[in-house]
Parts: sequence; C-alpha cells; structure tokens
Amino acid sequence: MTRIPAPKDEAELAAVVRDSSEPFRLEGLGTKGALGNPVAASQVLSLRNFAGVVVYEPDELILEAGSATPLKQLEKTLSQKGQMLAFEPPDFSSLLGASTSGSLGGIVACGLSGPRRVRAGAARDHVLGFSGVTGEGVAIRAGARVVKNVTGYDLAKLATGSYGTLVAMTSIIVKVLPKPETEETVFLRGVDDATAMRLMSEAMQSPADVSAAAHLPGDGTYLRLDGIAPSVAARRDRLVKLMKRDAGVLGEKESAKLWTGIRDVKPFWSLTTSSIWRLSVAPTEGASIAAAIMQKLDAAHFYDWAGGLIWLAVANSEDGGESVIRSSFTSGHATLVRAPEAIRARVSAFTPQPAALAALAARVKHSFDARNRFNPGIMVRG
Repeated sequence: MTRIPAPKDEAELAAVVRDSSEPFRLEGLGTKGALGNPVAASQVLSLRNFAGVVVYEPDELILEAGSATPLKQLEKTLSQKGQMLAFEPPDFSSLLGASTSGSLGGIVACGLSGPRRVRAGAARDHVLGFSGVTGEGVAIRAGARVVKNVTGYDLAKLATGSYGTLVAMTSIIVKVLPKPETEETVFLRGVDDATAMRLMSEAMQSPADVSAAAHLPGDGTYLRLDGIAPSVAARRDRLVKLMKRDAGVLGEKESAKLWTGIRDVKPFWSLTTSSIWRLSVAPTEGASIAAAIMQKLDAAHFYDWAGGLIWLAVANSEDGGESVIRSSFTSGHATLVRAPEAIRARVSAFTPQPAALAALAARVKHSFDARNRFNPGIMVRG
C-alpha cells in the first residue's frame, strides 16, 4: 500500500484530496486499522501532523485538539486540571496488537465509549464540533466551542462513529467534565447472568448514582460509585443495603484497576486466536441472548453497560460465529472487532442495515464524499 506524504496543514490536505483519482485509507496514529472491514484503497493518507491541543478552556469545560493528538497526552492535560473525557474512551491497543492507545480522532471516528457510557452518555454526546476536509476536497467546520449549539444540522454526531467515511477530521471539539475525587466498587460473588442483569438494573435505577455496572461470569458483578468521598461512602452503604445480599467493596486503587481492565477488554487479551465481538443489545435481554449463543458456540463472554454490551470471544468457528450471533437477536447490533484475516475477508464487521437505513446512509455519504474517496468498504462492503 502506498503511503502519501502526510499533509502539513488543512489547505495541503484539501489539495491532496482534490487532486487524487484514487481512494484513500485515512490514518491518524494507525492503531485502529483492524476495526471495520478491510478498506478497498491502495494508498494511505496520514493525518499525523494534525496533533496537539488547539484550545483548552477548563472553566468552560471545552477542549479542541488535533485529530491525531494521542489520547494519553489529552488525559494528562485534563488530569492536571482535575478533568476528564467523561465517556471514558477505551484503549484497545492490547486487544488489537497496537503500540499505543491511539488518538482522539480514532476514538471519535469509531465512536468508542467505555463503562461510563451508562451514566455519562456515548462519545457522540460529548463531541461538539470538528474541522476537516470532505471527500470533494472542501474544508469545512461544524459545531462550535459552546455546549449548546442548535444552529443547523448536528454534523458532529454524524461524523462520530462514521469510521472516517464522511470527512478527514483535522481537529475535534469535545466537552470535558470534572474528574471524580474518588471511587469505590461494590461487588457481588456467585451471581448467575440472569440475576446479575436484574441486580444491575436495580442499581442503575436506584438513588446510588452508579457510574458503571458490569458482570464477569464466574467472577462477580461490579457496581462503581464515584464523586466526593462522603457522598461515595453514603451511596455505597445505601447500595449494599439495596442489594440484600453479601457484598464486598473495592477501594479506589483496586476499583480503578478493575474498570480499566473492563474498559480495555482485558479478560480477552490472552485469547489471541479467538474472534472478538461486541454486541449492543437491550440490557433486559442480555442474559438470554448470551445463553442462546453459548449453547451453540465455543465462546467466553462478559457484560458491560449494565448488560447492554456483551463481549464475546469465539474459538474454533469458520465464520467467527457470525451465523449464530447475528441470528440470536433482532434488536441491536453485533460488531466483529477482531478476527483472523481469513474471517475478516468474508464476514462483515457490521450488522447489515435495513434497506431504508442503508439508502439514507448512502445519501449522507454521497453528500460528503460523492467520489467515494475516504475508506471505501470499511462500513459497507462494495
């Protein structure tokens, strides 16, 4: 694959896109190349020069940074002011075999959110705007450095999760939030999947203000509380009483380590030959869906997002388990995150869209990238 010299600024990027007769695979730090379907392009267009903090206004809870800015750099900058990216972006480097945790642009382009999604919302809820270049080589800017922006269409939400098919983002504006003073995790042992779903639902609906809920079969059910120390202690005691069963508590350091592992899919790091799936489903149906799949496949699983996210590691399956997984539920979607090359070559990473939705997506794609220059095939196979 040919690597084009990385454009130094937005004007040069726009010129490269306008002058090309061939499509590109867009790349920031190169850590998310295994996500999505293989891109049908023979040249790589790197955005690595669009890096660094552009504007950071801690009092306004606003940050704008280049799309190739490393996440670790942003987290360090925010932490110095006691702030964070509240959607808790995951680090899939160990899962995907990448050397770094990646960039802000990669996280936004793939629409990735961590355990805090159940309380703080998804990545798209925290992206306020962006600058970039369309597939026609036109520089655009969408959104603004304000939390409330209702002028025109919310293009930032369209770009988030589009896997670089609509626009080559050069900078991104995000909302940031105060970092909790401390955290604790209430855990329950010996709970089956169905009971865990019920308990997590009760916890999320309680006044305890749980910020994350996960269940690791054979290990435990985990409920995170964070905020100022007196509040965490009071809510912990209330939550333990609500659960009506023996419960343990993880202190701040142990809690942080646990949730970093859940966020980054650590339970599956050692399963190097398995196909890894993430299923977004209704939390009330999570246990029954997983049970149906586990009856037919050699697989391991765990739950995040209070049961709304099921992680699956499937072994010894010619199609990575696709036929079983995608026929096990009707509401939701299953994404193939990692698989051997032979499986990736023939199994779509994304659940096929209904005809009406696919037609709408095609019109949106055409409006940004009529020549199909950006990441062709990554979301919809040609």
